[in-house]
Amino acid sequence: MTVLEDRIEMAEADDELTLDELFESLERTTPEGYKVEIVGGAIFMSPQRDTHWEIIADIYEQLRTRYPRKRVKSDVRVDYPGHLNGFASDVTLVAEGAEKNERGLWRCQDIEFVAEVISKGTAHNDYGPKKTAYALAEVPVYLIADPYQGKCHLYTQPKDGDYLTETTVAFGGGVDLTITDIGLTLKTDEFPRD
Repeated sequence: MTVLEDRIEMAEADDELTLDELFESLERTTPEGYKVEIVGGAIFMSPQRDTHWEIIADIYEQLRTRYPRKRVKSDVRVDYPGHLNGFASDVTLVAEGAEKNERGLWRCQDIEFVAEVISKGTAHNDYGPKKTAYALAEVPVYLIADPYQGKCHLYTQPKDGDYLTETTVAFGGGVDLTITDIGLTLKTDEFPRD
C-alpha cells in the first residue's frame, strides 16, 4: 500500500460515513442527468448543460484519436487525497495497464490527465480544492476549460500540492500537450462559450 492510499484510507476511517457509503446513498436519490461529486466532504450535484457537454465531448474525441476507449473516461469516480474527495472528473485518462482497486475504482496514482469544464456553481472547486487534490495525487496534466472566460488553463509539474507550471490559452488556440506525455495538441476552436 502506498502513502497516498494510506492517506485516502485514513481520511475515510476517521469520518462517520465513508465515501463509499455516501456515494451508495446518493446513487439511490440522485435524479437522472445529474453529476455527483464529493469535494472535501461537501456534496455537489449539477445537471449537465449543453455547453459543458460539447466541450467534454470535444476533449474526449480528441483524446480518442490517440488512446483506446478503455483508457479515456468521463464522469467516473476516482478517490483523491484529502478529506472525503470522490471526484467524477469530466474527462480522465488512465495509465496503460492500470487496474481498478479492490473496491472497483480506478486509483488516483494511475491517472495521467484530467480535464474539468467549469460550471458557475462549482468553479471554485475546480480552481481550488480539486486542483490541490490532483496535484497531491501527482496527476501530471490538469486542464481546466472555462467557457465563461473563453480560456483553457493547463497545469503541469505537480509538486507539494500545487502545480509549478500554468499555461493559459484562449479558445480558438491550440493547447500544446506535446510537451507532456499526452503527446497531442488539443484544438479549442469549436469550444462553445457561455
